[in-house]
Amino acid sequence: MKRYNYLSPILLIVVALIVRGLVTNVCMLFGLSQEVSSNIAMLAMIIVALIMFNRMTKARRNK
Repeated sequence: MKRYNYLSPILLIVVALIVRGLVTNVCMLFGLSQEVSSNIAMLAMIIVALIMFNRMTKARRNK
């Protein structure tokens, strides 16, 4: 486990939580209920986390 980067997983979690909060608030502004907003935000959080993970691993593979 040489030179493990602790910043990448922390950054991934932080960005996913920020996206979840942002999407929840935007959905609530458009008049959706709390449950529907939470479900849409969870889906957006998973998508953003997968995209970020793919980009981080692709950059690591190219080195």
